[in-house]
Amino acid sequence: MQRVAVIGSGGAGKSTLARGLGAILGIAVVHLDRLYWQPGWVATDAAEWKEVQRLLIARDRWILDGHYGGTLDLRLAAADTVIFLDMPRVVCVVSIVRRWLRCRGRRRPDGAVGCPERITWEFLRWVWHYPKVHRPRMLAKLAQHADGRRIVILRNRVEVRGFLERLRSASPPTRRAS
Repeated sequence: MQRVAVIGSGGAGKSTLARGLGAILGIAVVHLDRLYWQPGWVATDAAEWKEVQRLLIARDRWILDGHYGGTLDLRLAAADTVIFLDMPRVVCVVSIVRRWLRCRGRRRPDGAVGCPERITWEFLRWVWHYPKVHRPRMLAKLAQHADGRRIVILRNRVEVRGFLERLRSASPPTRRAS
């Protein structure tokens, strides 16, 4: 596992999983939200965003945390491992509300500068409809990119913890330069 894409609905736990993977594998984690959003929740221009993605996936080792459907094919084609957090919508919505309560009015650790944590109806609607609208497309994309890469689908927090524990048990301790 050298080039890992962590994908799924908002609130599924992508950032938390990515941080755990980074610690176990000794690979830098890139939280795409941090790069996509400009201060005041202004989205990055589509052409510029694709270029950012191209630069990121050109690296030898990475863990990229984020869904971003418009550039997903770039990440899926470059990844050796794709982890899809296929969580129930209620779990995602509850996680979003908890995160908002915890970080309300401040930037979350994996968030963009100048973008305090918030919840919008548009985002909640997207998350709520994810299982019916976006999940089927996601599964089709994963099937399309399955050759030559490891696809991992985790459906609940217990599976996520078990996956990380198996990796931790199988990986030698990582040493970081002091």
